[in-house]
Amino acid sequence: MARLPVIVGFGGINSAGRTSSHQAYRRIVFDLLPSLIQQDVLLDLATITNMAEHKNGLWYTNGGEALDATALIDSIGETLLARTLIRRIHPSLFDVDNVVLHKSMTLHSNHAEEKLSFTIKTRSLPNDRPTNWQVTELSNGLSEVVVDGTLEAFIKDTKPLSVKAAGQLPTGFDPSKLYQSRNHPRGLQMTVYGASDAVKSSGIDWEIIRNKVAPDQMAVYAANSIGQMDDLGFGGMLKSALMGKRTTSKHLPLGYAQMPADFVNAYILGSVGNVGTSIGACATYFFNLEKAIDGIKSGKFRVAMVGGSDAPITPEIIEGFRTMGALAEDTALLALDQISNQKEPDHTRSCRPFAQNCGFTIGESSQWTLLMDDELAIELGAEIFGAIPAVYSYADGHKKSISAPGIGNYLTMSKAMSYLQNIIGNDGLTQRTFIQAHGTSTPQNRITESHVLSKAATSFGATAIPVVAMKAFLGHSQGTAGGDQLHLSLGVWKDGILPGITTSHAIADDVYQDGLKFQLKHEAYGKDYFDGALLNSKGFGGNNATAVLLSPNQVMKMLKKRYSEAQISDYLVKNADVIAKAEAYNQAMIRGESLPIYKFGFNVLGGEELTVTDKEIRLPGYDIPVSLNVENEFSDLN
Repeated sequence: MARLPVIVGFGGINSAGRTSSHQAYRRIVFDLLPSLIQQDVLLDLATITNMAEHKNGLWYTNGGEALDATALIDSIGETLLARTLIRRIHPSLFDVDNVVLHKSMTLHSNHAEEKLSFTIKTRSLPNDRPTNWQVTELSNGLSEVVVDGTLEAFIKDTKPLSVKAAGQLPTGFDPSKLYQSRNHPRGLQMTVYGASDAVKSSGIDWEIIRNKVAPDQMAVYAANSIGQMDDLGFGGMLKSALMGKRTTSKHLPLGYAQMPADFVNAYILGSVGNVGTSIGACATYFFNLEKAIDGIKSGKFRVAMVGGSDAPITPEIIEGFRTMGALAEDTALLALDQISNQKEPDHTRSCRPFAQNCGFTIGESSQWTLLMDDELAIELGAEIFGAIPAVYSYADGHKKSISAPGIGNYLTMSKAMSYLQNIIGNDGLTQRTFIQAHGTSTPQNRITESHVLSKAATSFGATAIPVVAMKAFLGHSQGTAGGDQLHLSLGVWKDGILPGITTSHAIADDVYQDGLKFQLKHEAYGKDYFDGALLNSKGFGGNNATAVLLSPNQVMKMLKKRYSEAQISDYLVKNADVIAKAEAYNQAMIRGESLPIYKFGFNVLGGEELTVTDKEIRLPGYDIPVSLNVENEFSDLN
């Protein structure tokens, strides 16, 4: 009997805001929400962006004015909304109009009879001096250099980027201020925030969870697709010498793509269980999710944390994608809209999945999913947000271009549809399922992915499966994009609203639509309408993945067949308490009162503290030992 991997907590941060308690999802469907829920979304953004502080029951603006919640929202609500989703890159990241670079040039004297000369600090003289330099040491630590001929030099300069929009985290949010971030790259700062949010969102104390399972029955699978490329990670290491700076001892180790997983183990969970990093470009999140659910289904793990944290909004990465023709440049966006009388387009509509488009919009995100097997979830009374019974991942085979899509996605989507059909029936698949598309907003993606989706849908007899695409609002967060898709899909079963691709005003003529209904506006279907969802991802290099997601109602229908009425009744009693604690955490976050978990140097164990026998290993702080009763699966060969 396979165990069912159920989602019992989720959290993180992206351009829409905090993910837990469906806050980021609610920012996207904001206009269709009741006023009280809108207020919670805005108050949450107010504390996240440091535009307000809650003290003694009142809200205080940055100017020190004390207001009640309604007055505060009336005052700064529109500003808060404008600080989210895709928009012009804010100078807090970097100045898109003045990106630093070095220009190579050859200098020579203006007068033929004179030699070029200059004065420089002696300590700044190069070790490998050009042969045409004559150096004379002066006083006060200075030297005079006379050049016989020309001087090859690099001069600091700036240039504007042609790509100016991104799915940046809410303006004013700074995870480094929330814990002792030391010299952590931005992606790892986001990891600490996001993984903490996921753990706390469950409403169950982590110590309770870990003492219910053996230490080796936990797993953490996480990654990013690029590594930490800002100045505190690989980016700083690679360019430090060229910028006249030194490489630090932190640049290399903190730059690795597996660091999100390692940070969660070391500083948040304290897990000694299985840890891994699978990288598959844009499909990275689902690759790691696949490893986790396979482990839970087989019984190898009982608890797993899956995550990703990508911070790719840097000038270098943007320029890299731009030279490929992959990003939406301002001039191309203006041309699409036939605008000639303004300098910049509407950056909020930079990403237009399945419409007339000109490239994707990069985004940043940290997303974390807490999974349990169904038995443990029932025992603890965990809130079940959904279940992921399967992820399919396949490659493209032979191909000409490493970045171009291939055939693997036809396999992943069709397999996922078949699997989901087996659970909820053909009517459930074709009438009560939605597709969360990869939807990058490139001309190539709109054709190739729509053909994959249409081919699979019509093969199963579907006529109008709704298709949505979260990147329209969030941008493309690279390896973490699957987490964005997953967590924002969960909101559909909370508020009943299916987010539309509202940045795309019409579907492009070359998009395949048979069997599909591209959702161009937010639509209220109802909380219980959909039984499942299919989450699709297509990555550079031929990495394809499709995840099967079941609604919480569908999961409970299934679990009522596995557990007795008494067990379900006991679960519901415990569950009420868990839900109350999760909501208490949500309200504390809205008020800005809850800080990330960060246990640097906490309870560090050495070998001398373990109790080791030939039967088990006992670890301090864990109730259940690691069993050494290891099965020999090859006993028939002995």
